[in-house]
Amino acid sequence: MILGGLFDLENKKKRIEELEEFIKGENFWQDIDSATKINQECAFLKKEIELFLKTKKNIVDNLELIHILEENECEDIEEEIENLEKQIEEIEVNCLLNGENDKLNCYLEIHPGAGGTESCDWASMLSRMYIRFCENNNYNYEIIESSKGEEAGLKSFTMYIKGTYSYGYLKCESGVHRLVRISPFDSNARRHTSFASVMVTPEYDKNISIEIKESDLKIDVYHSSGAGGQSVNTSNSAVRITHLPSKIVVTCQNERSQMQNKEQAMKILKNKLYELELQTLENKMNDLKGTIENINFGSQIRSYVLEPYKMVKDNRSGYETSNVTKVLDGEILSIMESVLKARGKK
Repeated sequence: MILGGLFDLENKKKRIEELEEFIKGENFWQDIDSATKINQECAFLKKEIELFLKTKKNIVDNLELIHILEENECEDIEEEIENLEKQIEEIEVNCLLNGENDKLNCYLEIHPGAGGTESCDWASMLSRMYIRFCENNNYNYEIIESSKGEEAGLKSFTMYIKGTYSYGYLKCESGVHRLVRISPFDSNARRHTSFASVMVTPEYDKNISIEIKESDLKIDVYHSSGAGGQSVNTSNSAVRITHLPSKIVVTCQNERSQMQNKEQAMKILKNKLYELELQTLENKMNDLKGTIENINFGSQIRSYVLEPYKMVKDNRSGYETSNVTKVLDGEILSIMESVLKARGKK
């Protein structure tokens, strides 16, 4: 079978055996986070193997029927072939989720581009799209920080997404997203183009070793209900940390105390600095701020057009759909899979 070498069945079975040995250990549940990740990986691998074996059996069982189809039309056989094609596509995508960090949870940030209220509103629309994506696909999520724009929308947004291969899928969303529509904020009903940047960072192991000097940090605290002030004497204070050497800014406001917000912000900062270090070593991209600093024409990875026609097009994979409403309602898995396949062909 052509699927055998690509799928690497034997190594997946060996990995399941290793994970099951961990699970049997008497101290397995002492570290809840580690135990949860191991259980998720084991369940995902078992699901992959089950799908692979089921698809392989269906292909073998239906080879003769496919030959019959060449001579006699049969709706049942055509339907079975369509189901097999979908199963093979799912296996193909699973094989493409083989990056070192694909299994990790992730942080997703949204930053509006130039354009004031228009871009802030677009950032808000994107935040809703990703929230609905998580809900549609059983990913747990937590909003880490959400700051409202001056008139409407969001001027910044960060969410934590937890689930099997959440980074593997959502890494496809990193880049500039472009919206074309009739502006609801324009009294003359003119067409406007807005941009927003999405940045996805994997949640690396909590024990990653990154040295951060206190002197390299600028820490601001303010009331979580809105921006302002260097210090607010409340139990519910937001924290903004700026890492001066890299210019990376991290904000957290969802926790109940200033200390908890600071711990969460430092955790995200460590992930960002580790990612930056890896990217520098591997020479994969300039730096983490490159996307945000160029949120304008010609830099977009995907366009969402509402006027004068309706279309969503991903510039990397060529994926197109006229059902913009469904996409903005979180049905973006097909787009992500198209990007994974396009990258797999390179």
